[in-house]
Formats: sequence, structure tokens, C-alpha cells
Amino acid sequence: MSFKQFLLPVIYLCVAGAACAQTTFIPLDQYAYPALDRLEIKSGHLSTRFNSGIKPYGRDAVAGFVWEMDSLSKTGQDSLPFLHPYWHQTHLSRVDRYNMRKLLMDNAEWVPDSAGFIASKHPLWNTIYRDKANFFTVNQPDFFLAVNPLIRLQAGKESEDSKMDYIAARGVELRGRIADKVGFYVSFTENQERPPYFVQDRTNRWKAVPGIGYYKNLKNGEVDYLNTTGYVTFGVTKYIDVVFGYGNNFIGDGYRSLFLSDYSPNYLYLELNTHIWKLNYTNIFAELTSAFDRNNGDFLRPKKYMALHELNMNVTPWLNLGLFENIIFSRKDHFEFQYLNPIIFYRSVEQGLGSPDNANIGLNAKAIVAHHFEFYSQFFLDELKVKEFLGGNGWWGNKWALQLGGKYVDAFAINNLDLQGEVNIIRPYTYTHGDSVSNYSNYNEPLAHPQGANLVEAAAVIRYQPINKLYLEARLIASQQGKDDSLYDWGSNIFINYRYHAKNYGNRIGQGLHNNLVNVSLTASYELKHNLFVDVSYLKRKTSGPYAAYYDLTHQSTGLFSVGLRWNMGRRDYDY
Repeated sequence: MSFKQFLLPVIYLCVAGAACAQTTFIPLDQYAYPALDRLEIKSGHLSTRFNSGIKPYGRDAVAGFVWEMDSLSKTGQDSLPFLHPYWHQTHLSRVDRYNMRKLLMDNAEWVPDSAGFIASKHPLWNTIYRDKANFFTVNQPDFFLAVNPLIRLQAGKESEDSKMDYIAARGVELRGRIADKVGFYVSFTENQERPPYFVQDRTNRWKAVPGIGYYKNLKNGEVDYLNTTGYVTFGVTKYIDVVFGYGNNFIGDGYRSLFLSDYSPNYLYLELNTHIWKLNYTNIFAELTSAFDRNNGDFLRPKKYMALHELNMNVTPWLNLGLFENIIFSRKDHFEFQYLNPIIFYRSVEQGLGSPDNANIGLNAKAIVAHHFEFYSQFFLDELKVKEFLGGNGWWGNKWALQLGGKYVDAFAINNLDLQGEVNIIRPYTYTHGDSVSNYSNYNEPLAHPQGANLVEAAAVIRYQPINKLYLEARLIASQQGKDDSLYDWGSNIFINYRYHAKNYGNRIGQGLHNNLVNVSLTASYELKHNLFVDVSYLKRKTSGPYAAYYDLTHQSTGLFSVGLRWNMGRRDYDY
């Protein structure tokens, strides 16, 4: 029995018994996430509506959080005693209120009394844009549907290239719910792209477009691809939601995730979300694509699987602690059903099976301080022997990754100026495995950090929204990574079988051929109409060090100036 054959009857039984209102989710590239970050920090307490460590967020949770916060700010704490007492200290700027109003409009189906549906002044044929946020809407007692176009057009000139870089994406998204029992979402875009040289090199090397996967070559570095996402949601009980679909997830509060990021292509997954008391518990069972080395074309890609648990708890109103566990494995033509147990420790199952699989654990934490600061961390443990660790001898098998970061909203008493800083440290050979199949990847791309392992990275992001419709962002990412030479595996490439490690002892972060990377970007976005943005951006990227010299890499330094127009879509960033 295959993974899909097992899931279909389970889903049918869950849907048949579903009795709880079901939501859809806000796509991961939307403006909503930094806006909600700052609102949660300014409130001084962790949201009880959504869990910021698991993304994407449910629209019902976002609408509820913003509606309560907006209602409190207008009526006062005494009028709403059921709300958290921390919110009476929250100062909301004019721009904050604009963003909150926008969030309510974009999730209007979950706003009480349909207050989020703001009527357009001049709807076309009394049908198109009847409300400001959606191209077409049906809002009946037992059926809701919103349809919106998706457009991303961008053109730019790279300093080291005589040809134009561009992105042309066109598509549509639909979201809705049926009888308050089943939610559904689907998006589809058809894309042509000519990215910067370093992205072309990455695509050619790994035979996958970053974040997309399958593609067709055109000419002059251009690629053509489809990008689709779709899922259904339903409730098993008041406290347990189920999502079955094809898409992506992100675990963590940082710019990067060391647990599970949205860098790799979409995959098939079944997700269980349990929210009760102060606990949030997420299970994800996914079918992934194993590494392959043929050129792009029509052939059946090899499969592998992932099972994941993430449990976190609001220990105090301002402190969240979490425990993460997952396992990557492959079986011929079937899922390993012992990993479907939603509460057992995977390591015990793996040992019982003969330890053939790649089990990992992790710890994460988040704290909100003084209505202005958030501190967060992740620790990912691939393998550790305490004796070797305490010996300090650089044993190759001590594989771990650490993230430390912080956010500062309304920095230096400037409204809507937000800062974020983050450091990521990843030991050599982390995310690798002994069979070269169960490594931490999907469709030839990492599931966690886009650069793999054996690196130290620092990231800084400045976001400023001086007026309602103007969004400014500056980003600096600097890293040093140890790369392989022509003879030895020094631990950066997660696709290499770790049995080929260069040496048993004396391993350190950054070993091998140093590759220094600096990636700087400046972006200004202006909202012409609701969710219609014009972007102007500049990207500067430079690599240097022994690795670049050893392999005589071309285009070690490049700059890209671009302008773009996007409608109901986020930007496509080249932040690696």
C-alpha cells in the first residue's frame, strides 16, 4: 500500500465526521507576516490565536487576533475584560492601524458580522471587485469563495550581463469553505524567468529551480515552470485540525529555519494541528523527492518520506518553548507505517527497525520583552556523542546547528522601523546521511538552510513603513562556508554520503576551501491599489576566498537593478 493509498480513506473518514469551521492559510510570501510579528511583539504577549513558530498562519486565527486588538484599542480595556491585560499598554501607530485594516479586509470571511468586507465604490458589472480585497467573491451562508488574479512581472539588468533578467508569472488563486466544515485553497501560476547568473549556476548544478523544482530550459539561461499549491482543511474535533495538500511549511521565528524552511519545492503532506490549553502540537507526514542526477525531463523521480512532530507551549504569557523531532526515510513503494504514530518518539521506532533512517531532534524558544523586543533560537541535533563532544576533539559525527536571533520593533522610538538580526551556525556534515537518500532534502534542494552545512552566517534586516502604502527593506547576509576541493568531502554538501568524510577528528566549522559570501539588497515597494505593488530593488552579491579562486568561478561579483509590478503575490528574492 502506497502513502497516497493509505491517506485517502483516512481523509474521507475525517471529512465525513468534520464539524468544526475550517480555514485556509495566508501564503508564506505575503506582507502579513512581518506585520503580525510587530503586532504580537507590541502587544507584549504571545498570541493565543496562532502559533508563530509554525507557518503558514490560518486566516481565522489572524482575523481573530487583529479584530480583538483593534476592538480593544478603540473601546478600552474596561469594555473588553476578556482580553489579555497586556494589550492596554499597546501603542498603535497610524500605519499599524492601516495594516490591521488591510489584514481584516484580506481575511474578511472570518471577521465578525462581515465587517471586513469593505464595499468598492465602483464594482464592475456589480460583480467584479464588489469588495476591495477580492476580484470575485461569493459569500453565502453555506458557501464562501474568493477568486483573485496572481501577477508578478519584473525586469532588471545585471552588471555582468548584456541581457535582461526578468520574471513573468501569471495565474489565479481560489480559496473558500463549504458549510463551515471544509476549507479549500488552490493557486496556479505559469512562469518564465531569467534569473541572475548565480541562480542559473545553481539551477544547472542541482537540476532544480530554487524553490520550484521541475523546469524546462528555454534559451540564454531562461527557464519555464509551473508552480501550484492546493489543499483541503477540515476538523476532527474542536481542538484538532487536519490539512491535506501539496505545498510548503516553515518552522521557526527566524529569517532562516534550521528545522524546516520553505526553500525547497512543494510536496505532498498530511498535517495534524492540535491546539489545547497552552499547547500547540503539529504533525506533518510528507512524501518528498529523493536526489537524482539526470537532466530535467519526463521521468519518474525517486520518492522518500518525512514524518515530523513539533510541540510547543506558552510557558508564560511572554515565553514559548518547543520540542521538535523528525525522521527522513525511504522505502520501496510504501510508507513506513510505524512512523504514523503521532506521539511516539521516532528514535525508538528507528532503532527497532534497525536504525536505517535519519532521525533528528531540536529545541526552540521565543520570548517577547518590553513591548519592543523578541528573542528566538533553534537548536537542531542530527547526531551527538557526549563523550566525543566533551572531549573537544572535533569528531566528525557531532552534527548540529544553532540559530540565535532577535527583533526590535519601533526601533529608537521611530514608529514602524523594525530591525532583525540573526546568526546561524551549522557544523560540517549536518543534514547528511549514510545512504545519500535520507539526507535532509527534497527535489535536489535543502529542506532547511539553502546553503547546506559547514557554515557561519549573519543576517540583518531593516524594515520601515513610513507611510501607509510605502514599504522599505534593506537586507544584509554574510556567510563563510567551507567547501569541498576536488579530493575531499569537507561537510558542506548535504547530498554526499557522510561515510566519505575527509577525516574522523579535528573537524571544525568552515573547514575546507573557504567561500565568503555577501548578499545585500535594497527594496522599495509602493501599493498602488489594494495588493497591487510596484517594486524597485537593487541586489549586490559578492563571493570571494580560496574556493572561488580554486575553481576560477565566474561572476564572483554582480549587481542587479530591477523594477517590477505584482498583484496578490510576494516578491521573489535571491537571498542565498
